[in-house]
This record gives sequence, C-alpha cells and structure tokens, in this order.
Amino acid sequence: MVQSLSRSGPAAIPDLAVETDGLVKIYHGRGPSKRALDGVSLSVPRGSFFGLLGPNGAGKSTLINILAGLVIKTAGTARIWNRDIDHDGRGAKAAIGVVPQELNLDPFFTPQELLDVQAGMYGVPKSERRTMEILDAVGLADKADSYARTLSGGMRRRLLVAKAMVHSPPVLVLDEPTAGVDIELRQQLWAYVRELNRQGTTILLTTHYLEEAEQLCDRIAIINHGKLVACDTTGNLLRRIDGKALTVTVDRDLAEIPAALAKFSPELRPGRRMVVRYRPTATPISHILGAFAAAGLAIMDLSTEETDLEDIFLQLTSSKLASERPPE
Repeated sequence: MVQSLSRSGPAAIPDLAVETDGLVKIYHGRGPSKRALDGVSLSVPRGSFFGLLGPNGAGKSTLINILAGLVIKTAGTARIWNRDIDHDGRGAKAAIGVVPQELNLDPFFTPQELLDVQAGMYGVPKSERRTMEILDAVGLADKADSYARTLSGGMRRRLLVAKAMVHSPPVLVLDEPTAGVDIELRQQLWAYVRELNRQGTTILLTTHYLEEAEQLCDRIAIINHGKLVACDTTGNLLRRIDGKALTVTVDRDLAEIPAALAKFSPELRPGRRMVVRYRPTATPISHILGAFAAAGLAIMDLSTEETDLEDIFLQLTSSKLASERPPE
C-alpha cells in the first residue's frame, strides 16, 4: 500500500515518486575535477519498477547517494515523494529506503536489534514497528536473535532490504542487490520485492544483470559518463534497435560462405548452422531464405532472435558515446 508519510506531515500522493532536474555533481580534488553527474533530469512514476543502468563509474551510485542524503549535489534539484531534498531533507529521507551495495552491518547486533535501532532512528514508535513481520517477509525470522556476523552473505543482503523497509518508505532503492547472491536467494528476494511493488512501493533498481532488469523493470534509464542517454518504457527501448538474428541449420557441412549468401555476411557456426543479422525494415526475411535456396542449401531448421536489452545497452554506451563526452 502506498504510504502517506503521516509522521512527516500530511501530503497528497504525488504522480512522480522521484524527480531530478539538471542534477550535477562535480568532485574536486588534487587532480582534474570529475563530473560524476552532468545535468541528469529523471522522472520515476509512482508505483513503477524503475531500472537505472550504466557501466561502472557512469554515475549511478552518485545519483542514489544524492537522493539518500549521503552526497551533496553541485547543482540542480531533486525531489522524493514531492519533497525537495534541500528544503525538506527530513521528509525526503523519510520517503526513501536505500539498500546499498556494501554489506554495512554491525556484526555484534542481531537482526531484531538492528531493525529496532533503525526504526528508532526514523522515529517509528514501538507500537508501530513491524520488526518480526519484516524479518519473516525476507526469510530471516528464524535468525532474529543470531548475531549478524554469523549470517551468510545472502542473508546479510536480505537483512539490508529489511533495514531499508523499517519506516515503510514509499520509495525503495536497490543498489546492485543481488551481487554475490545465489540463484535461489535471488529468486526469494525478487519475489518479496515484486510483492512490495504490487502493493504500491516504487522500486528503483540498479543492476549489472541486464536480463534481470529486462524481466523486472517496466521503465529503464541508462546513464553513461554522468549523462542520461536513454529513458523510456522497457518495451519502447527494446523496439529502438531494428535488428534480428536469423539462425539457419542447413543440410550439409560448409567450409566457406556460398556466393549467393555473401551479401548477407552470415557467420558460420558448428552444427551446420549459419547466423544472419539483418534489419527487418530493410531486408525481408524472404530475401534471405531465397538466397539459401539459390545456394542449393536445404533448410533443416531455423530460428530468429529478437533484440534484447543487452544490445541496447551496448549500443548506447558504445565508444562513440564515450568520445562525445564533453571536456572537464
């Protein structure tokens, strides 16, 4: 259920859970200044499962840390649940829960103690705390009284999710939450997060697993060198690249590409297969199949592969974009 944040005062439920406008962050040091964010304007709709992708060093963590109040922005504005991080910092922090990449847990506290302390820091009255309910939801109820240092890496990751949820924030940020987590625990974590999203919690996810983002997220933004290079629904992004791969299995072994097929530049693969990459808007598949017939090859099997998020990611974060980065 979408939270009203009554402890922070009454407020209308906004259409946008997170909104940034011209966000800039420049790190100054002894060497050249580093522009980690370069005018990022982002809108995360309320109730969405929003993916934030980009290469290492692209600026994702800087953006998240600004939203969490851990990094001071250089310029621009940011609002969380309609609360400006500068003018209503306390309200903005109450509206967001962040699950960091690092396993930053006090090893001498139990999960129950950690959640109670965290809830106290957010001013949640004891009568309203849901410590055991949250631990049960992330599969840690039986570890409530165990020291955090005795938990496995996957359990600690789930405990971080539990910590981020103690104040029932309407926005949950997951920064590489499944890094180092095995498949079973990853599935359990996503089942819980999907249920939170179904109940109205807005999820903002950063991940290196592109397949994970494609399956989970309804909207995706891609950051490269501190700039926003794409932001759209997952479906629209997948339709951006006009490309398919046709894999054809023929009736005999081939030592080289037949002349009739040369213009399509197919790749020879083991198992009598050839892969042809083509643009459906420019090349009808019937032309490719006709070339196989002209080469005297019988087609034993064929399959087509659609564009996936990895293709888009690689295209948008290519060396061409890197070369377009403005000078510091």
